[in-house]
Amino acid sequence: MSDTEHGVVIVGAGLGGIRVAESLRSGGYSGPITLVGDENHPPYDRPPLSKSVLLGKQDRVDLKPEEFYGDSAITLRTGTPVTAVTPGEHTVTVGSGGDAEVLAYDTLVLATGLRPRPFPGSPAKGVHVIRSVDDALALRAESASASNAVVIGAGFIGCEAAASLRTRGLTVTLVEPAPTPLAVALGEKIGGLVTRLHVANGVEVRSGVGVEMLVSQDDQVTAVRLTDGTEIPADIVVVGIGSTPVVEFLDGSGIELAPRESGGGVACDAVGRTSADDVYAVGDVANWLTVDGVPTRVEHWNHTVEQAAIVAHHILGSDDDVVAAVPYFWSDQYDVKVQVLGWPKGTDDVHVIDDDGKKFVAYFSRDGVLTAVAGGGKAGAVMKMRAKLQASTPIAELL
Repeated sequence: MSDTEHGVVIVGAGLGGIRVAESLRSGGYSGPITLVGDENHPPYDRPPLSKSVLLGKQDRVDLKPEEFYGDSAITLRTGTPVTAVTPGEHTVTVGSGGDAEVLAYDTLVLATGLRPRPFPGSPAKGVHVIRSVDDALALRAESASASNAVVIGAGFIGCEAAASLRTRGLTVTLVEPAPTPLAVALGEKIGGLVTRLHVANGVEVRSGVGVEMLVSQDDQVTAVRLTDGTEIPADIVVVGIGSTPVVEFLDGSGIELAPRESGGGVACDAVGRTSADDVYAVGDVANWLTVDGVPTRVEHWNHTVEQAAIVAHHILGSDDDVVAAVPYFWSDQYDVKVQVLGWPKGTDDVHVIDDDGKKFVAYFSRDGVLTAVAGGGKAGAVMKMRAKLQASTPIAELL
C-alpha cells in the first residue's frame, strides 16, 4: 500500500488497535494513523482488571506511555464513538447529531472489542460487570465496604473476580449453571480442579444451578435467588455471563457479519480482511477463518496480538504468509496461574498426568491427537509442549 493523505484509521483503542498502529510504524509505514476509541482513556491492558486492579495493586494499566503517540505520529482520539462506516466512500462517522464528524481513510481497521451481557432485570446499585478500567475501579471501591459478594458465571472473568474478591476478604459465592466452573471452555475434569482451588480458598461454588432473579430493595441489590429457591445474601453482584461483539455501528455499512452460531462478530478471511475493500478486523470483535476454513472468534490476549501483526503485515503490502503461533492464554487465580496452550474444546478427552492436590497438568486430545495442554502452577510443563502441539502428536505417545 502506498502512503496517502488519509492513511489508516483504526476504530477501537484497545490492545488490537494499538498493536496494529505500532506494527505499522515499526514496519516502515509513514502515512497518517488515527486511533479512535470511545472510552476516555488511552489504550490499556484488560487482563489485569479482574486481578491486580481489582486487588488494588494497580490503578493505571496503560499499554503505552503518553509520549508514545506523539513520538510515533499517531493521532489518538479518546471519548470518540464511531457511529457509522461508509465503505463505498472510505469514510467513518464519529459522534452524532451536531457533533458528528466524517473521517476519510485509505485503510480501516475494526477493533471495537466486546460489550458485557447484563443480567436481565438488574437493579441500578450493587451490580457490576468487568470490561473497562472504570468498571474495575468502581467494583474495587464498592467492595471495600461490602461483606458478601455473589459472582454469576464461572468463566475466566468470573473465576478471577471471585478469587480477587475473596482475597480482599469478602464472603464469595460463585454460581455457574454448568456442572463446573470453566466446563464450557475446558471440560468438567479441569473444571473440577479449578473448583477445588476456589473451595480451598474459602469460596462457595454453586454449580449446576442458575440464577432466577436479583433481589433488591430501593434499587440496591440485597440477594441472589437461585433456580433451586435458595437466596444468597449479596452486597455486591458481579455478572460474568459472556459478552457480545460491538458491531452496531456497522448497521447499513454492508460489511458482512458472522452468524451467531460461529461466534458472531465481523466476518473475515484468514488474514483479517472483511467483505469490504480496504477494511480489516482484529481482536475480540473479529471472526477469522482458521487454516481449515472454519469461522472462529477467539477472545484471548495473545490471539489479538498475533492478528494485529498479520493485519499490519498485509496493510504494508506483503503477501507473505505469517506463521500462526500455537494459541495461548492464562488466568491468575489466587497464587496459581492457570495456563492453556493449544486448541481445547469442552468435549475433548482430558488426561490429567500430574496433580499434587493444588498444581496440575492435563493433556487434551481429539480423535487420538493432542489438541491442548492445561496446567495450574506448572508453567514449564505447559510451555514445553508447544512443539508437540504443532506436530499433531498422537496422544498415545504421551501417556
